[in-house]
Amino acid sequence: MTGWLTEAVPRGRIAAFRTLVYLFVAADLVVFTPWVRTRVDVPGDLYQPLLVGRLLPLPTPTPALVGVVFWVLLVAALLAATGRAPRLLGWTVFALYFEWMIVAMSYGKVDHDRFGLLVALAALPTAGRARHGDPTRTEAGGWALRVTQIAVICTYFLAAWAKFRFGGLDWATGSVLARAIIRRGTDFADLIAQVPHLLIVAQFGILAFELLSPLVFVLPARWRTAMVGFFYSFHLVTVATITISFAPHLVAMTAFLPLEKVRPVAVARRLRRRPTPPPPSSPPATVIKEFASPQRSTPTQTP
Repeated sequence: MTGWLTEAVPRGRIAAFRTLVYLFVAADLVVFTPWVRTRVDVPGDLYQPLLVGRLLPLPTPTPALVGVVFWVLLVAALLAATGRAPRLLGWTVFALYFEWMIVAMSYGKVDHDRFGLLVALAALPTAGRARHGDPTRTEAGGWALRVTQIAVICTYFLAAWAKFRFGGLDWATGSVLARAIIRRGTDFADLIAQVPHLLIVAQFGILAFELLSPLVFVLPARWRTAMVGFFYSFHLVTVATITISFAPHLVAMTAFLPLEKVRPVAVARRLRRRPTPPPPSSPPATVIKEFASPQRSTPTQTP
């Protein structure tokens, strides 16, 4: 079991995963969750921190607190994406993003698509230094990726458990997807909804997919990649039908992928250094003269 948890991976994979995760954190602040800054405009009495926020305890958000967290986290995430000071910057990003999520989820709505990302942020500082393209293998990096993978799969499996806990079998036989399509469905979802019984079949399929998701750990490498591809296709359909993206979860799920093979910086450098082909050389002057002068016809001799 210990060998499985710490299965060595290339350091280049850790470097690529680290860059992707920290760049997403920066993008999350300005694209996906900028609304967190508006939470301080509501009365403090409406702030009901999650259990972890009560245990620590964390202060009630104020404009100054949220503003400092936003700007320091944005700068720290961009610096951490470069791979410099992985422990110092990594722990800083984790602590600040954790506080950012406590503020975001303490006003009545808790999103479960950020669990895998939070685990990745907590594990990455323990992976140590890593450079893009480095093929040497690291067990510390393997552990960081493995616990992130486990968190990703727990997100699926525990979602199915929650469906049974609060809805029972009625979740699969009810009108869950129909209500979602009515609230936020797309034109593509409207076409699907017209097919008799398809939504009920889809609900049973979602439950089966979530319950069977742990099988990804026992599949051969080839089939494991195919199953992860199915996970991504499931979320693609979700976005196309009811516009729910699960973007943080999708970023964490790249822990399953051989990211060391994707090196956009190296590709850009090769393209920049590629020599430009020389212009076609001019033909010799004698050739130009020969083709430019009119041909003389040989007179025909008569007998």
